[in-house]
Amino acid sequence: MYVETAIMKTIRSSMRHAALAICLLSTTMADAAQSHPEHWVAAWGTAQMVPEGDNALPGQHWRNASLRQVARLSLGGKRVRVRLSNAFGVAPLQVDAASIALAPKLGSADVDGATLRALSFNGRSQVMIPAGAEFYSDPVDLAVGAGGDVAISLHFSAEPARQTGHPGSRSNSYLLPGNRVADAAWPQAQSVPRWYVLSDVEVLADAASRAMVAIGDSITDGYGVVNDSNTRWTDVLATRLRAANLPVGVVNAGIGGGRLLRDGLGPNLSARFLRDVIGRAGVTHALVLIGVNDMGGQHRNSPDTPADRQRLLADMQAAYRQLADQAHAHGVCLLGATITPYAGSGYYHPEAENEADRVALNDWMRSSGVFDHVVDFDAALRDPARPAHLDKAYDSGDGLHPSAAGYRALADAVPLQVLRQTCGSRP
Repeated sequence: MYVETAIMKTIRSSMRHAALAICLLSTTMADAAQSHPEHWVAAWGTAQMVPEGDNALPGQHWRNASLRQVARLSLGGKRVRVRLSNAFGVAPLQVDAASIALAPKLGSADVDGATLRALSFNGRSQVMIPAGAEFYSDPVDLAVGAGGDVAISLHFSAEPARQTGHPGSRSNSYLLPGNRVADAAWPQAQSVPRWYVLSDVEVLADAASRAMVAIGDSITDGYGVVNDSNTRWTDVLATRLRAANLPVGVVNAGIGGGRLLRDGLGPNLSARFLRDVIGRAGVTHALVLIGVNDMGGQHRNSPDTPADRQRLLADMQAAYRQLADQAHAHGVCLLGATITPYAGSGYYHPEAENEADRVALNDWMRSSGVFDHVVDFDAALRDPARPAHLDKAYDSGDGLHPSAAGYRALADAVPLQVLRQTCGSRP
């Protein structure tokens, strides 16, 4: 009796230890799964606007035609999805077919046929995107590395009532008649240096991966950059991040001619901040560089009285505070970039008073505490001997936009340590 009881006790003890071990293992696995959840992160994106004039795609390239657009992803993954935009459409947009594939050779319309995947939308090959809306494709398995290029092909039957796109692509897109989205080779395709309908490409990434959106004007959009060279300052920053093994994607939401307070060639930055920054997947940081066109435009197009300039400074400061509040409400760090010199601009012809306003606004940005961090682009590009001007090595020649070396200097001015940190939600 005694022996049997001892054996039973031993068995019960062993069972308890086994159960505890299984419980601990399950808890550890659950904790590991929770600590490394996969989530969608924007690996590429662009800002949407209404293409007008020569920036609009002629009607024949929409009617029973295919459009292939190339995007360089700043993050890699094994699963991707695409977001299409009809943000400025005034009627539903019909996309009849779509695909995605790796694009092994820049400057070519051809893709790697072995990687070509049909895109679906709720299981269907076509999708109707309502006016003002943006729709995601269903996810597809496609292995792409950080810094890799993908091509998204779309077929349309008819032109939109009003187009949505991004003219400043600094990248060649391709056009062919008919439904060619399933074809790897596109011989005799016509090239066009603009993007249309395409808003984002996202990858399914681990918990450590996240994105930074750079939002601003033509300096962020990459004015002067050679098409398909991927040498905007945001591209150079993405390369730095990859070299440092930091899993942070970079999305460029610049619009040439953009302003903080008023619409220009596209919607004002204050109006598009929620869509272009907060609305993107996996975003933890935003860098805003804006103000040259607000200040320069007022001087060029109005009497620009002292009262006007004082009001403009106050309005810009208030708008920056609103951006910070919106960012912090969604747990996004806001990095403020100081406004770069433009006294040599023959377009804006700034006077001493305008330069004083630029200096005053930059000083406010550095000292106000509105931003989680201030990135001093002004200091990175200015001529030490003439601080109102761009350094000659960084001047593209117009006194306003950076050269290739200037764009590299901007990318180098962004401290990577800031992107290692997250802000967390704030009340």
